[in-house]
Amino acid sequence: MARESIRVLVVEDHHVVRQGLVALLNVVEGLEVVGEAADGVEAIAQFRKHLPDITLIDLRLPRLGGVDVIQRIHMETPQARFIVLTTYDGDEDIYRALQAGARAYLLKGMTTEQLIATIRAVHSGKLHIPPEIAEKLARRMGAEDLTPREFDVLEQIVRGKSNKGIATELEISEATVKTHINSLLGKLGVTDRTQAATVAIQRGIIPLESLEKPTP
Repeated sequence: MARESIRVLVVEDHHVVRQGLVALLNVVEGLEVVGEAADGVEAIAQFRKHLPDITLIDLRLPRLGGVDVIQRIHMETPQARFIVLTTYDGDEDIYRALQAGARAYLLKGMTTEQLIATIRAVHSGKLHIPPEIAEKLARRMGAEDLTPREFDVLEQIVRGKSNKGIATELEISEATVKTHINSLLGKLGVTDRTQAATVAIQRGIIPLESLEKPTP
């Protein structure tokens, strides 16, 4: 008796990439794409409809981000298995995805063989974290989390705001801004604002899409 195919849901907002993945996986013996989605809200609906064995999901999605999708589905279906497939390798992205419940994290430059092997490994109950990703995750796990207010201050630093500008934006005193900056510099392991902004972007602490939106 033939084994049942591994049922896969593909969640990717770029049409050409999504269709390429669907076409690729559908010709692999033992794999079957049962659904696809172009945004986070649609991803949840498609998951509920098909209950796939494996969900391939990008992190940057319209309407609802990949991490939020993973968290919400895991609340309903704890056994759901996700593989993050993304172009982003910032350690904050990795940390958030794995904390949400992802079982594997792959960059879109991976080979077809790596993708298929990862799908089969995760389906069998294994985790799959490539060595270079594991190294970034280890660094993140050793870092101290920023407070929500420190995060707000860091985002304003990345936007190029002065201490006075940050104080006005966040409706706090300049002295309080300086206190938050000193604290976040220590947590990020940097010595000045420029380094803090660079690290925030490199590690994915401040998502680039958030910078595209003007502050209110």
